[in-house]
Amino acid sequence: MAETLLKDIEEASGQIDALLKSVKAFIHADQSHDRRFADIHEGLRHTLVTLKYRLEDKNVQVIQHFDTEIPFVKIMIGELNQVWSNLIDNAIDAMENTQIPVLELNTRSDGKFVYVSIGDNGMGIPACIADRVFDPFFSTKPISKGTGLGLDIVSRIVKLHDGTVTLQSVPGRTEFIVCIPINS
Repeated sequence: MAETLLKDIEEASGQIDALLKSVKAFIHADQSHDRRFADIHEGLRHTLVTLKYRLEDKNVQVIQHFDTEIPFVKIMIGELNQVWSNLIDNAIDAMENTQIPVLELNTRSDGKFVYVSIGDNGMGIPACIADRVFDPFFSTKPISKGTGLGLDIVSRIVKLHDGTVTLQSVPGRTEFIVCIPINS
């Protein structure tokens, strides 16, 4: 009994430590608006830790396919962390009524650009509104759940990096692909 309790305390302490480190990385990253060379995966991992509660609460399976050969990218770290956070948070919401929710993160590079794709197996975004999702104040969520600014912010931050963000969606699969120049 005491061993089990001690093990539970150790595990909880480890989870709290990981969360605090991720929050600290988010806070410190937001203090500078300078572009610095950074590991794109580090921001994605910190975002996953920060959103771990939501992911676990919704029983979301997370699949990561990270290209370990991607070079460091010249970015505004805090701003891109906000991009990852908004896209992942939206994906979690989109899978609300999905029996087995799956979030998939992929990274790759072609030598000039880094591509980060964040996909989910939620209901999808209907083609008739897909071209409006980046518009300010446009939301597919009820008023109490969203402001319609998340994807507008994502688009603006990606453009600050001289990049693009695109949407591909069919029923049961939505994917946002962020493309950023390695040395923007």
